[in-house]
Amino acid sequence: MTIPSRPIYLDCQATTPVDHRVVEAMLPYFSDCPGNPSSNTHLYGWEAKSAVDLARETLAGAIGAAPREIVFTSGATEANNLAIKGVAEAYMTKGRHLITMQTEHNAVLEPCKYLEKLGFEVTYLPPQTDGLLAVKVLKAAIRPDTILVSVMAANNEIGVLQPLADIGQLCHQHQVLFHTDAAQAVGKIPLDVEAMHIDLLSITGHKLYGPKGIGALYVRNRHPYVQVAPQLHGGGQERNIRSGTLPTAQIVGLGTAIALGIAEQVAEAERLKQLRNHLWQQLQVLDNIYLNGHPQQRLPGCLSVSFAGVDGAALLLGVQPYVALSSGSACASSKPSPSHVLTALGHSPKLAQATLRFGLGRFTSLDDVERAARQVVGTVQRLRSQK
Repeated sequence: MTIPSRPIYLDCQATTPVDHRVVEAMLPYFSDCPGNPSSNTHLYGWEAKSAVDLARETLAGAIGAAPREIVFTSGATEANNLAIKGVAEAYMTKGRHLITMQTEHNAVLEPCKYLEKLGFEVTYLPPQTDGLLAVKVLKAAIRPDTILVSVMAANNEIGVLQPLADIGQLCHQHQVLFHTDAAQAVGKIPLDVEAMHIDLLSITGHKLYGPKGIGALYVRNRHPYVQVAPQLHGGGQERNIRSGTLPTAQIVGLGTAIALGIAEQVAEAERLKQLRNHLWQQLQVLDNIYLNGHPQQRLPGCLSVSFAGVDGAALLLGVQPYVALSSGSACASSKPSPSHVLTALGHSPKLAQATLRFGLGRFTSLDDVERAARQVVGTVQRLRSQK
């Protein structure tokens, strides 16, 4: 097979290409409309503020929030840090116990580890073998001094969708705040912070065909009013929760990306589900392969598969000239250790490393999927025959 000049892109859980409609919406705010949204004495500032306000309304509407509850950040990593550290600092007199899952993104796990060094206690709940959290396990872990539960909406490696409404209801009954990292979920699946009793929710742009470097944190300010201690201090922007000059163009891009995602959500989810299922069928000509995570309760475009009997590094190396994908989280792809998500599911380190994550997206075609499947199947067969 001739090596293509550019491989097929199937790494949309790592990041997505910016939609050209998003780029077009952003362009005026780099040059023609250069105002600072905080400059309230002239036209350019008013233009920028109006654009920011519209994006804020769009984000709020997408998750059932009020515009004043949206705090813009540089991305989901900052939003997660702000939520976890900010709540811990604000509620430390009430309690110093937090709960999360072993399978969370490092942008949640690392802030939790940081808080442990400061005297907080964190309980890391294991997933079931299908990647889902058993709500009864969470219920048993809640204590009188628990102040926050953080469980991601959609896992970035295996795509499983956690039972947010059940988790939120349990937290609400125990008067514990509930935060969810929804970086992979916003615009892809229905989310409603009221129905799901979510108190804090992290958003990013680059997982939904928007620009990198922009995100948001939803902070509930009604029933209950959630306090978050700021982690950045300066000009007092964003209700004094997150200081810093607002990047108007990126905020416009985020708002546009989410608006497009919501408008096209139902049709795109069905299209991606069909492509994902077709890919899984094509791969099943191989024996000893394992689908990671719940077979139905998952993101439409995410497929994580482990291939027994092959070396993980050789598998990835054999596929990469033809298909751009990863074995797990892009944030940890340079680390030689196996995925903490897959080992939490019970995989051996060797099987965890022999895993491919297929991230299908808006611009993925049926031909892309079939060519990728042929390449993966051929690579696995070749590696197994060499043993």
